[in-house]
Amino acid sequence: MTRVVRTAEGVRIDPTGKANGRGAYLHDLASCWRAGLQGSLEHALRVRLTPTERLTLEEHMHRLPDEPLHDLT
Repeated sequence: MTRVVRTAEGVRIDPTGKANGRGAYLHDLASCWRAGLQGSLEHALRVRLTPTERLTLEEHMHRLPDEPLHDLT
């Protein structure tokens, strides 16, 4: 899972998971990021994403797989 955090400087990906600020977690799947970017991420962070923040998050999303890399069953 990847943490996205809202700080005084804006919304960013938090690879350490320890940055100060309001955070939300998304699975490392493009489908989860697509759903999050449709509004639930903004709701969880209590913020409206700027176009630059949205672009950064979308670029990260495009590097993720659509399906899990292994079967959990």
